[in-house]
Amino acid sequence: MGVNISEDFEGVVAALEGDIDHHTARDMRELIDSYVSKVAPKMLKIDFGKIQFMDSSGIGLIMGRYKLMCSLKGELKVINIPKRIEKMVKLSGLTKLGIFNYCSKTT
Repeated sequence: MGVNISEDFEGVVAALEGDIDHHTARDMRELIDSYVSKVAPKMLKIDFGKIQFMDSSGIGLIMGRYKLMCSLKGELKVINIPKRIEKMVKLSGLTKLGIFNYCSKTT
């Protein structure tokens, strides 16, 4: 499990790596929320490009950060969703929020 947090010209980027499951999601949430609470960016991008596996905890991770950014009057973008995870995201209904961009990876 890994979270690499950096800043770019739009705000904060949280690049996730490894698996997102019940055990890892909590630590990821805490790291992201702590940083975002300190910086209060206008934009949070969560990069899923290096995620190998995700269960429903990943949906909760996304939804919680969406609510956090709404409370800060900011915006969330979820980027680089791998094809193997795209179906779960679409079935969750979160795509209606308009916060996703998909990568072209087929893995």
